[in-house]
Amino acid sequence: MKRDPILNSEKRPDLPVWARDNAFPPAGDGYGWIDSRGRRHQCTGLEDLADVIRNDRKSAVLLIWTPESAHCRIPEEIKAFKSSITQVRRQWVADDLEESQQRLKWFGASLVILIAYLAFQGWKHAKSIELANGVSLTLNEELRWILGSLLRSTTVGIALLGFLVFAFIPWYQARKKSSELKARSKRAGPIVPLIRFEIWLDTQKAPVTWILLGLITMVALAQLVFTNSVHDVGLVKTAYRSGEFWRLFTAPMLHGGFLHYFMNAMALLYLGKRVEVFARWPHVPMVFLFSAIVAGEASVRFTDATSVGASGGLMGWLGFLLVFETLHSSLVPKSAKRRLIGGVVMTALIGLIGYRFIDNAAHFGGLIAGMGYAAIVFPKSASVARPKMNLVDKTVGALSMVFIMLCAAFTIYKMAGGFG
Repeated sequence: MKRDPILNSEKRPDLPVWARDNAFPPAGDGYGWIDSRGRRHQCTGLEDLADVIRNDRKSAVLLIWTPESAHCRIPEEIKAFKSSITQVRRQWVADDLEESQQRLKWFGASLVILIAYLAFQGWKHAKSIELANGVSLTLNEELRWILGSLLRSTTVGIALLGFLVFAFIPWYQARKKSSELKARSKRAGPIVPLIRFEIWLDTQKAPVTWILLGLITMVALAQLVFTNSVHDVGLVKTAYRSGEFWRLFTAPMLHGGFLHYFMNAMALLYLGKRVEVFARWPHVPMVFLFSAIVAGEASVRFTDATSVGASGGLMGWLGFLLVFETLHSSLVPKSAKRRLIGGVVMTALIGLIGYRFIDNAAHFGGLIAGMGYAAIVFPKSASVARPKMNLVDKTVGALSMVFIMLCAAFTIYKMAGGFG
């Protein structure tokens, strides 16, 4: 059977690895598709495969194959499926938008009720002060008192953060996708490279990233047993300044609660995999460890509150990727790079809203550390090839990984009362 000449890209050195035909698994016989778990499904023909795509309401179809190609492809690359893909993507966007709008309403209503309740409590407190001191506050003074109590409330800050992360940002992203889809229906857009890149990245293995996630998860589970862990092994500034320098290495293993852990775990999986796939695995622990140390030092110098969490190392990965992918501009699509910038903006917004309980100094320190690491270690390159590892990279990377493992074990040991 004649091969499609567009697909013969296995040996083209001018294409990044994710853009080549052999980036995806070999095709099966006839027609079929692969789901998100890697399972293969055979189809009777082209129309049968098109029906599967049209009815894919849960984004189950990851890759497809046809007789024209030796390897699987994304559905958007098959001209025969253009109408099917357009139809199903419109439905996906509509479903996402409707779901996000409902979530926005529920979270918004809950937030308004919570703020109203806390405002009422603040008003009652103001009245009790009036009664106790025999004074009468003016309406403006009462309003300032209530507003001040709301601004000082950690509960309000956490509620606003939850609204932002779980309601507003998903709604904004759904609205953005809807707008992009409408714009794309009027003109051809570079959607195929971005989708191919994201799917290829999602299918890559990142064992070192998963080991790191396993380590912080192990410590998080230990925190459920040793409930005083933040005080015992967190970055307590007075203790650190008194000589307990080891807290700089134990604090990044801890988290301040499930929401903190969940957000960091999601960021760890995405950013860590991206670093591991493109810059190679040794730089995953090296950048994380270096950035976490710099972030901790920045926190010590600019804040007095106790700090915990892997955010400094994760921000280091984000800063690293921003510089690394700029220096290696041919490795990833431009639209994929913009998502990293969006991550920085989102982190800044979260830090602004949660400034009372989010260590912005550590975030900024980790970001700058990661950017500096990439700028020093990786020279600018126009090559589409990923950097190769040398013996020094592997040795230092392995030592860094072992050190992080020891940090996790030492953290649990100290939580359990080790060394008194």
